[in-house]
Amino acid sequence: MADDPYKVLGVARDATPEAIKQAYRKLARQHHPDLNPGKPEAEARFKAASAAHDLLSDPERRARFDRGEIDAEGQEQRPAGGYRHYAEEEAGERYRAHADADAFADIFADIFEARRRAESAPRRGHDEAYRLGVPFLSAVLGATEHLTLPDGRSLSVKIPPGVVSGQVLRLRGQGGPGRNGGPDGDALIELEVAAHPLFRREGADIHLDLPVTLKEAVLGASVEVPTPAGPVRMKLPPRSDTGRQLRLRGRGVAAHGDTPAGDLLLTLRVVIGEADAALEAFLQGWTPEHPVDPRAGLEASA
Repeated sequence: MADDPYKVLGVARDATPEAIKQAYRKLARQHHPDLNPGKPEAEARFKAASAAHDLLSDPERRARFDRGEIDAEGQEQRPAGGYRHYAEEEAGERYRAHADADAFADIFADIFEARRRAESAPRRGHDEAYRLGVPFLSAVLGATEHLTLPDGRSLSVKIPPGVVSGQVLRLRGQGGPGRNGGPDGDALIELEVAAHPLFRREGADIHLDLPVTLKEAVLGASVEVPTPAGPVRMKLPPRSDTGRQLRLRGRGVAAHGDTPAGDLLLTLRVVIGEADAALEAFLQGWTPEHPVDPRAGLEASA
């Protein structure tokens, strides 16, 4: 059952038609669904206020409610009889239609005014998405790359060390322009890190296959090694076989924030090259002190 319409509108039972109309307008402006999107409780209060106003703005129906002949929903409470219908009812309908028109005109005026204020209020610009190819070494060491936008502008993009493909950098204020004095949006830049012909990355570490000669592998040597930050010299231990891994600490992804620098991991690859006559003669007369079968364990399983 609907609530008492006087209580819904917050007016006394002897309230004038003008007081009822003013109370309804206030509630309708406060709870109209267009002014309260996504708020079902406001919509329910608006409907209740509309129903209460619908009943109390009709002099005939209000009088019948006050006499207890109909309830708050307009349903008959006892057999009707002995009261006037046509002339007064028609007048009441004309009054109610006029009152409703006035009330809804005010409500719609409020809605349009709210929309006008929203359109004229400062609004933040849209974020705009871009893609940027990043050289491998720039992603490892950090760098500044340049991105040319469709409108011809060029953005300087600071690439921090350690970025990976798919990571998105945000450049604040470099997106769409704001409206009515609102701030500009941001540029969201998705990175695509290129591969490198020598290096490959695993986390913060960089891997490199390092070719060495037979003499360097057997006797040891000081060799020059490429690193992401430039070549360095390192001592190659004697009797180093193919597949041996050596580590250069701090020569991987550069340190950034609280993350320490990674390492450069070198995997040796012995390269014999074209053997000369002296080496061939030596090997023909050489018997290893500790023979090794390099193919041990390669038997095919049954």
